[in-house]
Amino acid sequence: MSDDAVSRFPITEPEDLPDDLRERIGAIAEKSGFVPNIFRALGHRPAELRAFLDYHDALMERTDGLTKAERELVVVATSGANHCTYCVVAHGAILRIRAKDPELADRVSSNPWQVELDERGRAIVDLALALAQDSALFGEGDLEAARNAGLTEDEIWDVGAITALFAMSNRLAHLTDLRPNPEFFLLGRVPR
Repeated sequence: MSDDAVSRFPITEPEDLPDDLRERIGAIAEKSGFVPNIFRALGHRPAELRAFLDYHDALMERTDGLTKAERELVVVATSGANHCTYCVVAHGAILRIRAKDPELADRVSSNPWQVELDERGRAIVDLALALAQDSALFGEGDLEAARNAGLTEDEIWDVGAITALFAMSNRLAHLTDLRPNPEFFLLGRVPR
């Protein structure tokens, strides 16, 4: 793969996507100022891109349960544990913006097991890591610890579902050798 390639596999530019996806990706690009490479990489299989976006939005754009920053915390912690550069960089940028903290994403992604967080944040990360790292050992003790920290059943489900979706996303990024857009590296690092 060349240094400027986005993926090991074919990519599709937004203008070559079906109308519904072109509109959806266009709205994201308009808001961010660029087209995230994940959409270009998954675009050559439109049905899969559509399903990915639908599930992503159902989990990440909810207005109840976890805050949007807490949702990104799950993504960054598990993506760091899974060594997924694309998701750490892309969602690290979103976490910096949503948490209004230019350092949090770097600390969480580099060592999610030891990063200092408040009790709620620690419970969220610990629950996500327990499911992400060795899911066969996941059980009642992990759930009880989350409940004891004040997470509701709905919030616990959010943590688990986001962890599961991004386990898939992390694996696709590894499969494709997906490269983060350069724009992601600077987002949220300086106060707006």
